[in-house]
Amino acid sequence: MRATHEHEWEAAPGLPSALPANEHVVWQGAPDWRSLAAHAFHVPKIALYFGVMLLVQWINLATPESGAGWKSWQETDFKPMWVAGSLYAFALVLLLGTAWFSASTTLYTLTNKRVVMRIGIVLTLTFNLPYKRIAGASIKAYRQGRGDIALALYPQDRIGWAHLWPHQRAWHISHPQPTLRCLPECAQVGQQLLQLWRAERADERLILGQAPSPAADLLGRHGGLMA
Repeated sequence: MRATHEHEWEAAPGLPSALPANEHVVWQGAPDWRSLAAHAFHVPKIALYFGVMLLVQWINLATPESGAGWKSWQETDFKPMWVAGSLYAFALVLLLGTAWFSASTTLYTLTNKRVVMRIGIVLTLTFNLPYKRIAGASIKAYRQGRGDIALALYPQDRIGWAHLWPHQRAWHISHPQPTLRCLPECAQVGQQLLQLWRAERADERLILGQAPSPAADLLGRHGGLMA
C-alpha cells in the first residue's frame, strides 16, 4: 500500500500511473457532497446547535433584569444576536464549502485488482488498496440509496487516521478503516466490490453487511453478503 502526490500528473482520472495490461477500471465515483456535508461534517446537527444558542441568547436579551415579563422590541438590544448569527452563518458556509471541495476533489476507483482512493483538497493523496489486503467490508446505508462502504485492512496495513479524514470510518482511530463515503447507489457499488473481491480471493470469505456499532466485530456480528 502506498500514497502518492501526483494529482496534476495522473495517467488517468483518479489513477497516479498507467494500469498494467491485466488490469482495467470497473467503476469510478465520488461522494455526494450534500450527503457528505450531513454525515461527515454534521452540518444539520451543528445548525441545530447554533439555532438553540440563538434562542437562548434571545431569551436572555428579552428578559428584564427583574425577571418578570418580557422586554418590548424597542427595549431589546438585538445587536449581539446579529453578530452571533452572522458568525454562525459564516461557520456553516465554511463547512458546506469544505464538504463541496472534499467531494469534488475525491475520486474512488474499483479496478479488477484493487480499490484506489484519490482524496485531499490541498494535499492530494492516492491510496492503493489491493483486494488481497482487504480483510472485510461493511455498508452503512443512508437515505435515497446513499451510503458508506468501510474497508477493514489487516493489522499490518495501518493507514494514518489524519491522512484519511474524512474518508474513514467513525470510532476506528487506532486501526482506521478507509471508507468510500456517501456514495450514490451504494448497494450496487457494494455488489461490484464483492464480485471483484471474490474473483481475487475465491478461497476466502468477505462479509459485506450493515456497519456494526463501534464495539462490535466487523466480520463476526452481522450477516450480509458472503463470498
